[in-house]
Amino acid sequence: MSSTAHRSTPRTTGHPATRPVTRNATQAAARPAARTVLISGASIAGPALALWLHRYGFAPTVVERAPELRTGGYKVDIRGTAIEVCRRMGVLDEIRARSTDMRGGSYVDDAGRTIGELPADIFGGRVEEDDEIMRGELARILYDRTRGDVEYVFGDSIAALDEDTDGVTVIFDSGAVRRFDLVVGADGLHSNTRRLAFGPEERYKRHLGAYISIFTAPNHLGLDRWETYHALPGKLVCVYSSAGESDARNLFVFSSPELPHDPRDVAAQKRALADRFAGDGWEVPRLLGHAAGADDFYLDSMSLIEMDHWSRGRVVLLGDAAHCASPASGQGTGLALTGAYVLAGELARAGGDHTVAFARYERLMRPGVEQNQRMAEGFVGEMTVASKWKIALRMFMVRTLPKTPWKNLIAKKIRDGIQAAAHAVPLVDYPAPDAAGTPGRPTVAA
Repeated sequence: MSSTAHRSTPRTTGHPATRPVTRNATQAAARPAARTVLISGASIAGPALALWLHRYGFAPTVVERAPELRTGGYKVDIRGTAIEVCRRMGVLDEIRARSTDMRGGSYVDDAGRTIGELPADIFGGRVEEDDEIMRGELARILYDRTRGDVEYVFGDSIAALDEDTDGVTVIFDSGAVRRFDLVVGADGLHSNTRRLAFGPEERYKRHLGAYISIFTAPNHLGLDRWETYHALPGKLVCVYSSAGESDARNLFVFSSPELPHDPRDVAAQKRALADRFAGDGWEVPRLLGHAAGADDFYLDSMSLIEMDHWSRGRVVLLGDAAHCASPASGQGTGLALTGAYVLAGELARAGGDHTVAFARYERLMRPGVEQNQRMAEGFVGEMTVASKWKIALRMFMVRTLPKTPWKNLIAKKIRDGIQAAAHAVPLVDYPAPDAAGTPGRPTVAA
């Protein structure tokens, strides 16, 4: 194996379980059950999977390259199947309590004059129980729910994987060497686990022709649970402030062929954004000034990950690492939460037999994933309208929709497509962990 570069000593939290997993005789005779699971990535999918695996008696370890929990990011939607998944996780009430509580949004022209306003439910295509929360808030909820039962290793990453018939030997960047039954890559669009187990990212990533940038800045517009959009040919700018936030979040989207991208070169990313929006009006110059000094600046391509298979041997991918639908879908978080529920449930139902569980997991998830990816392809074009006359037509619709007698029909048509995608993955009922599934006596449900 190749040599690995040593990093600062990783920080470990939680308490890895040491007791054996108990299984029924039929399961034990069929195949030695997986028990120890390494999860790469501590954003949403990874901790959600860890929560479920612990309940089913597995011993998950989560490794995260960042030195601490990352709490930045944009607002994310919780809708459709993911609502019930969150309810079964026991975190839905916390999500409700930390909702963005957005009231609505407006489009403005170059001079900042309001063109039209729409309520939040139309902007977001939300119905009934659907909600919205800041990504960092959701990450904190999941981490707090699991850190007492799950081992977290921050400031480290997987350097190499060596699989044999009995498990996987993992070499970490820190130089540590450990042994696990299974490895799960929940490490996002640029998954390191996918690269190690399946090959280069270029084989699976399809650029959708646009980039997205997000960062925090002072709320100089005085927004209160409101989002303000400014559309330009091939570009979109949004500023919003959600409940409980004193600052504003800023979103820039622009059409572009694929650009050279080094995720570690944030200065180059900031220059690329400034160059793309140079000379634009409204609040853009001021926002770009905030971007230059932002310590949570993010810029990346709007891309899909398309793979023929999400598992290879004892390694499986989850969330964006397996099937990124891009931010344009609005469903990345929902798919991550639902995927974690399905993967853990199938491992439990199969008694830890990964060959059975991985196949079932993919069979259940793939049709819904592909539906959401198709939706994202269309929405990217809607976010980066190319011509002035098309933007003018959209602004006319935004201005007149609240006054038209058929506004509810139009709103319903918008919602129906989004809701169909949000419910595209069927909700499977898995056997609930019984009393033996407590931390004192871990079991794998049949």
